[in-house]
Amino acid sequence: MSETTSKVPRGTLYRGNEGMWSWVLHRITGIGIFFFLLVHVLDTALIRVAPDAYDAVIGTYKNPILGLGEVALVGAIAYHAYNGLRIILVDVWSWATRHQRQLWWGVLGLWVVTMLAFTPRHLMNVFAGAGGGH
Repeated sequence: MSETTSKVPRGTLYRGNEGMWSWVLHRITGIGIFFFLLVHVLDTALIRVAPDAYDAVIGTYKNPILGLGEVALVGAIAYHAYNGLRIILVDVWSWATRHQRQLWWGVLGLWVVTMLAFTPRHLMNVFAGAGGGH
């Protein structure tokens, strides 16, 4: 059979559908969360070995740029958690396998609602604190 008559495209199984984006975002958020946890464990460990260094590191976290980073962190955790629940549903129940696309859009909907609830309140706190207004 020649390549021109083959109905299977060459190169990739994923073509930008929901399954691909679900997989990619789950991996990216998982890696991001892993690196956050690694840094968090390391900076928290400083309290035992060098309390002054710990205080200095924690002091650097109190700025608006890292406040925006916290929004990204919460976004990553929320997506990863909701998509993880979707994956569990797909693994356990056959009806979920047939409705993967709708479940993924549900994950995105929950994520948007979560971020709309969290982000404004968090940023009000971040930027109120940035001006020394407490």
